[in-house]
Amino acid sequence: MLQCIFLLSDSGEVMLEKQLTGHRVDRSICAWYWDHAISQGDQLQPVIASPTHYLFQIVREGITFLACSQVEMPPLMGIEFLCRAADVLADYLGGLNEDVIKDNFVIVYELLDEMIDNGFPLTTEPNILREMIAAPNIVSKMLSVVTGNSSNVNETLPAATALCVPWRTTDPKYANNEVYVDLVEEMDAVINRDGTLVKCEIYGEVQVNSHLSGLPDLTLSFANPSILDDVRFHPCVRYRPWESHQILSFVPPDGQFRLMSYRVKKLKSIPLYLKPQLTSDAGTCRLSLLVGMRNDPGKTVDSIDVQFQLPPCISTADLSSNCGTVNILSNKTCSWSIGRIPKDKSPSLSGTLVLESGLQRLHVFPTFQLGFRIMGIALSGLQIDKLDLKNLPHRPYKGFRALTRAGHYEVRA
Repeated sequence: MLQCIFLLSDSGEVMLEKQLTGHRVDRSICAWYWDHAISQGDQLQPVIASPTHYLFQIVREGITFLACSQVEMPPLMGIEFLCRAADVLADYLGGLNEDVIKDNFVIVYELLDEMIDNGFPLTTEPNILREMIAAPNIVSKMLSVVTGNSSNVNETLPAATALCVPWRTTDPKYANNEVYVDLVEEMDAVINRDGTLVKCEIYGEVQVNSHLSGLPDLTLSFANPSILDDVRFHPCVRYRPWESHQILSFVPPDGQFRLMSYRVKKLKSIPLYLKPQLTSDAGTCRLSLLVGMRNDPGKTVDSIDVQFQLPPCISTADLSSNCGTVNILSNKTCSWSIGRIPKDKSPSLSGTLVLESGLQRLHVFPTFQLGFRIMGIALSGLQIDKLDLKNLPHRPYKGFRALTRAGHYEVRA
């Protein structure tokens, strides 16, 4: 049971406080948390035991969602609720930042009132919340100023709350029935300085955009579901068909949603290579980078970029490339934007790094982050077999797409 929720800015200011039970949580817990977060740095855990409370925290776009409890409870429930609250607020407000939260205090409080009751999650489906609470717009703001009524809550309860599928809008109707399924994957890889692949895995999501009339029943199957690990499902998925036959059977929410997420581990191939070379002597360091195709995926690889942090001991840097643009920011972050690899040459970057006075050789080497995007293919090898639809009066249009992009793609020097 959660007792209080705080929203903190990136400076530690309490922007919003929502007490959930009769036991009031003092704001001094936020000061303790902020001091603890600064001392822990990147090692901060999502669940923290303070002297007086258990704390659950996530950070989205610089906004910290902090929940407190004094009783034993499943920690994943607290984290999952904060993630769902952040997603709903971002969807309602068109993004998350300090100004948006402060401009829409009433909406935020009304949403939290409906999403959690006496410390327990209640209504968290965006479709039902949109029927209960109107999204902010200029017209509603003008009416609230003129009438003095700032409430956006509907007086009648949505009919979907009484259905067995509360995630779906009540009896939607479309002239054109269509459903789109996207495989969106991120590749995480670690490559040693000698080019050896240390680790490679993919985190993927099956995203669905559904515009179907009535109450359709969908069945999605894969050609090779055995490669999937750590699967997570939207509440609409019936677990028994997946457990027995690895088939996704569900009644979809209306609009766009994440049907499932998964991991594919221990992959053996990567699409791109990055070869760094650093030699230092007499107070200077010579840097050379070479980027090229390692395994052709059969689709165009674009949005290629390389980023790395120059060591603190570097005073100046002079870098140039034969392809793309090179930028060095004030915080010593170097960004090399390549785009696509030309057919007639391999992109390369070279230059000289000047060390601070008194240093002869470079002892701290940078780590390179490689980014890319590949449309039309899932590098995990996951393939959609078929999508069957029932309870529809007309034959709908079905569309499928795939996208793979770099996640944490690290090359060590």
